[in-house]
This record gives sequence, C-alpha cells and structure tokens, in this order.
Amino acid sequence: MSENDVDIKFEPFKEIIIMERNFFSSPEEIARFTSIIAGGKTAGLYWADGVVFIYFPLPATTETAARDLVDKKRVYWTFLGYALMPKYQPLIETKEKIIVPIIDVSSNPMFRKVAGWLKEQAHG
Repeated sequence: MSENDVDIKFEPFKEIIIMERNFFSSPEEIARFTSIIAGGKTAGLYWADGVVFIYFPLPATTETAARDLVDKKRVYWTFLGYALMPKYQPLIETKEKIIVPIIDVSSNPMFRKVAGWLKEQAHG
C-alpha cells in the first residue's frame, strides 16, 4: 500500500458520559479551583457558547474505555466543572491575582453541544 492509498475519515464521538459534574457560581470560582488542582502549574479552561469549563477524560488505557471508544464511539469524562460566562475573554484574573487562560473552543461542534447541555443543567 502506498501513501497515496491512505483513506482519511472523520468519525466523531457519538456519546460522552460525564461521571461527575460540579457547577461553580462564577468564572472566578472555577479559575480558583483550576489553579488549586493544577498545583501552581498553568492550567487552562475551555469556553463555548457562554459556558467556561474544565474536564478530565478517563484515559483510554483502561480496557473498558478503549473498547467503548472503538466500538461505541463513547468517551468518559470522570469530572466536569463549569460556570456560566456569557462573553468570552482570554483569561480570568481572581482577586488573589490568580490568572487562568481560557481557550475559545466554540468552533468545535462537540464542545458547543456540551456547553448547551451544561446551560440546561445550570438552569434546570
């Protein structure tokens, strides 16, 4: 097989299983949380459609996660923290001078769908 015979396919996830979620009352609260769990190292947050969030995927090294990823296009997020933040900004600075960068991922349909679902949870 030559390199000209390579097929490239896009097969997005069909399902995201969120095992634990936490709603933070403000972007500053989730920035504080992110800074603490990162142990002083720089850690970023994601933003899409009015929601700022952080998630931790279950590594596909576990047999179940690997099988579900391949067979069912399913991924597991062990934790998802989020806060409402209507307008995107490139960073959050808390009153303690903790600065946390934010990446705008709203161009990604999957993250937009997650953000929509999270907004329903926050208002529900």
